[in-house]
Amino acid sequence: MTDRHEYDDDLFDTEGNSEGADASDEERVFAALAPVQGRGFAQSWWGQTWLKALEDTALDLQQLKAGRRLARAGSVGAVSVRPGRVTAVVGDRGGAVHRADVLLQQLSEEEWDRFLGMAVERAGHIAALLDREMPPHLVEDAAAAGVELLPGIGDLEPRCGCDAWDHCAHTAALCYQLARLLDQDPFVLLLMRGRGERVLLDELQVRSVASASAGSADEEADEEPVDADGVDATETFAAGNILPPLPAAPPVPSEAGPVPSLDTDTEPPTGTDVAALEFLAARAAAEAHRMLTDALTAGHELRAPTDGLTIHQDAVRLAAGAPEAWIGARLAEGSGRDGEGLAAAVPAWEHGGSAGLSVLEDEWTPDAETAARARTAVEAAWDAGERPPLSASRNRWTAADTGTQIRLGRDGRWWPFRENRGRWLPAGPAAHDPAAALSAAVGDE
Repeated sequence: MTDRHEYDDDLFDTEGNSEGADASDEERVFAALAPVQGRGFAQSWWGQTWLKALEDTALDLQQLKAGRRLARAGSVGAVSVRPGRVTAVVGDRGGAVHRADVLLQQLSEEEWDRFLGMAVERAGHIAALLDREMPPHLVEDAAAAGVELLPGIGDLEPRCGCDAWDHCAHTAALCYQLARLLDQDPFVLLLMRGRGERVLLDELQVRSVASASAGSADEEADEEPVDADGVDATETFAAGNILPPLPAAPPVPSEAGPVPSLDTDTEPPTGTDVAALEFLAARAAAEAHRMLTDALTAGHELRAPTDGLTIHQDAVRLAAGAPEAWIGARLAEGSGRDGEGLAAAVPAWEHGGSAGLSVLEDEWTPDAETAARARTAVEAAWDAGERPPLSASRNRWTAADTGTQIRLGRDGRWWPFRENRGRWLPAGPAAHDPAAALSAAVGDE
């Protein structure tokens, strides 16, 4: 613990700043945040880095857990942010309130000079800050200039009215709450480092104007006469060869990665089905892996785009993941099927996706031209005398003596089906030849 920060005991005034307005450019006061459940305190990478600095520094993990509970319960009052310090009144579970401060070393004038010079040279950094973003390359460029913006281990110094010598539940709760504020506005961190938003932007504008003026003067001094005939197009096009080729695509993982664990010390919101969420996350990861593998397969760009799935189709896709019985029952109910109907839909999906599912469930009547082509294909599929007796009805040709059937899909392919206890079930993938499809239904292929 160092004494480089002065610790004043006057409680800050929250009157008149309940909506988060600036008390001045040297202080911002944010109204107390509402209780929060079922989410992390930091969504942004810089907010997570702030919390990592806290969690790497604190010696008592139980105090951190207690701080998280207080922050989630809304026990942290209005938060005052000033250069080098953040302050709030925090209530504990016993009803007592304590003033909590967390101190962070301000940047020196020399460090600010280097940071501002770096930011002016890269206009994208300023644009990102104005969008309330802190991209990693901004922090990396600042570090290369010798300026550490984000705190590290030991940089967050606690002060609390409860007289704890290390981070207590009150200072931890304040840090967790501040992470939520940092998510919304990274200028909060820059204010703690010593510059308010207005002052910082004014300094950047002054430097930008000076840099632009100096650049214009240099360009005028070095300017060469412009060729009235312009620039040769061939020469300009050839300059593109200077650029390096794009790197090769990374290899596709052999399988989908593990899904995040939902087993945390925070109770889920009432009505949340954790097991169902874990199942959905696992299936989403598997589907993302399938889509990535498909996208990197040669010829993918030549395929026609597919429409999105309906709720009924997506329920079958999820059921194809072999879920537990209770999940399968919920999927059957949600898709408007009974258990046997879902069991029949799963192999249809596995054999042909949404097209296979459509052939299973939709009976349609081909138009005259399509019906004529289908009859010709059936007649030509077998040699004379070898074609089994088939009875045709709409898009279905049934060989009753073998309990098999072939169905014509709307894409012109033939799908094999086999009868089982009065229900027609998919027997394999589609084929372009009706004889091959019927052989698959019989079991010869």
